[in-house]
Amino acid sequence: MDSEKRAERQLEILIERYPALSGLKDKIREAYQMLRDSYERGGKLLICGNGGSCADSEHIVGELMKGFCKKRKISEELRLRLKEIHPEDGEALYENLEQGLPAIALTAQTALNTAFSNDKNPLMIFAQQTLGYGKEGDVLLGITTSGNSKNVLYAFEVAKALGMKTIALTGKDGGKAGKLADLSLIAPSNETYQIQEYHLPIYHALCLMLEERYFGE
Repeated sequence: MDSEKRAERQLEILIERYPALSGLKDKIREAYQMLRDSYERGGKLLICGNGGSCADSEHIVGELMKGFCKKRKISEELRLRLKEIHPEDGEALYENLEQGLPAIALTAQTALNTAFSNDKNPLMIFAQQTLGYGKEGDVLLGITTSGNSKNVLYAFEVAKALGMKTIALTGKDGGKAGKLADLSLIAPSNETYQIQEYHLPIYHALCLMLEERYFGE
């Protein structure tokens, strides 16, 4: 089975386990393709959100930047280069390091967040980070259960100005983020906690699909 078929199988498993998400199947596939195409061009993923969505942002980075369900051994070429630089450490690095898919949680940078918020409009911190990190071809994933988190909306506006692709992971009616983003994944609920409960299997499926694409066998 080739990598794209394995990725599609992960999407099918998601829908089997969470039938309530069946209406999102095509959009989840589209989100995967958007992320895949960005990584193919050397892009990266930026992620932001507030509260529980902040925790989700960092959770996603953890699944993408190291092994999730697959082993991600670094290449033999890099192993040899590391051993050439330092034989003992090179082998230890080879045994422990894993390949990652570049992803940055904009929520995790406390010093920058507090410095900017102290000096400027604190609702624009994600926009500032998007401006600093983002480039054409990257993807910004904004997580907002209401779809109306102003700091996420500001980041979307900057991302679109930079030529980045944008994905909103939201709920209810999608809010302003659902209309502003290139692609919106709207969890089928109006309750915040239920929206968050749906968000986790959605982004886990996306991470599994990407892992199958790049690290599956």
